[in-house]
Amino acid sequence: MAHQRTYLVLENYIGGKFTPCSSHIDSYDPSTGEVYCKVPDSGEQEVELAISAAQEAFPEWSSKSPEARSQILYKLADLIEAHLEEFAQAESKDQGKTITVARNIEIPRASYNFRFFASSILHHTTDCTQMDRMSCTHFTTRTPVGVAGLISPWNMPLYLLTWKIAPAIAMGNTVIAKPSEMTSVTAWMMCKLFDEAGLPPGVVNIVFGTGPRVGTAIVSHPNVPLISFTGSTSTAQYIREASAPYCKRLSLELGGKNPAIIFDDANLDECVSTTVRSSFSNQGEICLCTSRIFVQKNLYKAFLEKFVEASRKWKVGLPSDLTANMGALISKEHLQKVKGYISQAQKEGGKILCGEGIESLDIPDKNKMGYFLLPTVITDMMDDSCCMQEEIFGPVTCVVPFETEEEVIQRANNVKFGLAATVWSQDVGRVHRVAKKLHTGMVWTNCWLIRDLNLPFGGMKASGVGREGAKDSFEFFTEVKTITMKH
Repeated sequence: MAHQRTYLVLENYIGGKFTPCSSHIDSYDPSTGEVYCKVPDSGEQEVELAISAAQEAFPEWSSKSPEARSQILYKLADLIEAHLEEFAQAESKDQGKTITVARNIEIPRASYNFRFFASSILHHTTDCTQMDRMSCTHFTTRTPVGVAGLISPWNMPLYLLTWKIAPAIAMGNTVIAKPSEMTSVTAWMMCKLFDEAGLPPGVVNIVFGTGPRVGTAIVSHPNVPLISFTGSTSTAQYIREASAPYCKRLSLELGGKNPAIIFDDANLDECVSTTVRSSFSNQGEICLCTSRIFVQKNLYKAFLEKFVEASRKWKVGLPSDLTANMGALISKEHLQKVKGYISQAQKEGGKILCGEGIESLDIPDKNKMGYFLLPTVITDMMDDSCCMQEEIFGPVTCVVPFETEEEVIQRANNVKFGLAATVWSQDVGRVHRVAKKLHTGMVWTNCWLIRDLNLPFGGMKASGVGREGAKDSFEFFTEVKTITMKH
């Protein structure tokens, strides 16, 4: 008798209950290329039920005190932490990232997101002014907006979903969320914890499915006044168009084409090790990854030699391999897209200094069809080439020389994106000048990806609209009202 393969079958979470779906989407294990999970292929009907549940839950949830909501968020953070290993194993298998990244960074951050906003809602203040000549006092109040539509991406699934859910419900909103159909497992697992944490039914509803079906139904629904989206710039354009008739509030965290600017007085060893990490972490599938490296001419040769050597040592392996620095890319289609950029670079005269295929990888036969790609370093690219202009979202980076400070600022800004940048120099005055002139929402100097959640996160230009963080999320997920009282 032939062996019958069993799949993990997910269900939507609506009104505090798991509800089955009549049709499903195949979800693949990136390390093998095989189907291992069935994700609901939901549509308008499921979205309508979820929005109704969220609306029904809103009056009671929004009237709870910040202290009461805070206690539930703290409990949810504790529960995720208690199940950290299960979440980490699932996230690694579902997305292709290494178990080390999932276990040490992403699942702990998901728990911390709830803990952070559980604390921050207890400390917000509003404005108050007094007009003595009119005997008036003015003050502001903030109230939750209503049903929040949250759409999160596949690269950091639970990390980024909780970064949206936590502030939304902390401020008193209710939620309909759509994780990526490619990485839905940990969102489904989290739903199992809501009741134990004391979250009332309908406060958080998660509907699984594709962007064209579920995402469209959410962003075009008149009873969802607020959309928080993380994903591609092209999808964000559609969201703006579809939501325009309803004057929805939008937070759009989009792509990047992030430069590293390395001056010839940089600490070379520290710069190389950090830039390898900023280029290839999570398979390069982070919107903040470095994909353009500008190196001042006097340092260019020495940097390139050390950088390529370090990139070749950046180990690609099975997500379960504790010694691996990088796992598998998210999908077969995405792998082909990234390889297409490498091929185009070669056609345009670019030199591939390391990368190429994975034939040399020591992996089991069952993983030979996985979506692996070696860290790829390209030189001799023109600034207007596709690899220097477009977001690749894979383990590919281009290294080019520059001569002057003014020149590199102009070249770094010469893309449609403006999310983040890194600047390497020991000259404090130079660091300040360059950081101020870069058209990006964030600049790291002599470091990368060190975050304080109190401070704004977001980009300029095609990298997004709005900011997220303690104060910014508080303002986004609430409506402000000015009240004037005459004495």
